[in-house]
Amino acid sequence: MNCNRRTFLAAAFAAAFTLNLPAFAAKPLVIGFSQVGAESEWRTANTVSIKDAAKKEGITLKFADAQQKQESQVKAIRSFIAQRVDVIAFSPVVESGWDTVLREAKRANIPVILTDRAVNVSDPSLYVSFLGSDFVEEGRRAGRWLVERQKKTPDAVLNIVELQGTVGSAPALDRKKGFEEVIAGNSKLKMLRSQTGDFTRAKGKEVMEAFLKAEGKKINVLYAHNDDMAIGAIQAIEEAGLKPGKDILVISIDGVKGAFEAMIAGKLNVTVECNPLLGPQLMQIARDVAAGKPVPKRVVTQESVFPAEVAAKEFPNRKY
Repeated sequence: MNCNRRTFLAAAFAAAFTLNLPAFAAKPLVIGFSQVGAESEWRTANTVSIKDAAKKEGITLKFADAQQKQESQVKAIRSFIAQRVDVIAFSPVVESGWDTVLREAKRANIPVILTDRAVNVSDPSLYVSFLGSDFVEEGRRAGRWLVERQKKTPDAVLNIVELQGTVGSAPALDRKKGFEEVIAGNSKLKMLRSQTGDFTRAKGKEVMEAFLKAEGKKINVLYAHNDDMAIGAIQAIEEAGLKPGKDILVISIDGVKGAFEAMIAGKLNVTVECNPLLGPQLMQIARDVAAGKPVPKRVVTQESVFPAEVAAKEFPNRKY
């Protein structure tokens, strides 16, 4: 091969390599995301937000539905590690039991972002950031609304039943804690029964039926950890010949459209907002983490409280 031909080939190779540089630089960010499941309107809206945001941002999203099983999430996270994704994000089914798999992610140098729910781990460096609501504050807000409502009938004692979320999950633990913190020591507010409804309408209805069978007309207040359980319980209350929203005050958390429809119908008294539209914020945090930029350890979403009085006016603004 003569010198001129070698020079030409070298130049051609260099040009081809240079042309391909933008392709390497433009390689899309890959996120592995494990979702709790599809147990409620809130969760469905959360999933849509994350998928839509990834598509809009040109991010490759590897999505896994855990169907409310921790073992499925652990399996999904290990799959993401094996696939060498850039970032792992997940909404943990429960708080505990994550140390081992998160250490595996850390050893693989894959950063982990928590969305919506927290974890209880021995080493906080096992995740880089937690994006989501302050569940304790949501419980407090529900409690404060009830305290103010009780003041309208200062001599009355209000008997409460509580529908908890999934056992061991961060929102269930924290929403219970916040609510109890506010009503503690108030002799006019008495907790009769508290049981899990797994965040689903069907289970909410089933447990409320049991509450009504055991306590009957002694129940004055239902506090549900999410709107779906509240909506299921409302059906049970009506089937028992009582009027939800009047005979039994109904307090719930999430702020989904179904709750606003129930408030407009006079069957639910207040919903504490828990914003599921975390997609855009998650994508930005993931980009920053992948780029080596510092990110806040805790990112709290902004939320409100919506009593029935404002439901009709606010309903057209609801996006989920």
